[in-house]
Amino acid sequence: MATYPYGKFRYKVEIEGVGAGGFSEVSGFDASIDVIEYREGDMTQTPMKIPGLKKYGNITLKNGVTENKAMYEWIIAGVNGAVKRTTLTITLLDAEEKPAASWQVENAWPTKYTAPDFNATSSEIAIETLEIAHEGMTRKS
Repeated sequence: MATYPYGKFRYKVEIEGVGAGGFSEVSGFDASIDVIEYREGDMTQTPMKIPGLKKYGNITLKNGVTENKAMYEWIIAGVNGAVKRTTLTITLLDAEEKPAASWQVENAWPTKYTAPDFNATSSEIAIETLEIAHEGMTRKS
């Protein structure tokens, strides 16, 4: 029997275990390890490759503007005072909307908020964007 991969269009985002509302797009969460090249004079022509810093990309959350201002208030709290770090969980759902895969994001905090652009001749939804920095990502399932 064939195993089919999951679609990427059914997911949920939780902040500290509580639903954070609907998002039209969640992107950019990745992990990488820098490569340090090192060579001494008596080595072969190919340098050694040594693992360097571990890095995590920023996550971008996009959602349609509603009366809910939680994401905006999260970054404004950091602009006006201490940045609040929290745990995000992003869960991919299967066709029955049951969890299929889950990623936990540690020490997440908002680094950039972008209000929607406006165009009187457009028939699109107004989208706001929140960019999240973090210090680690773990796939839980």
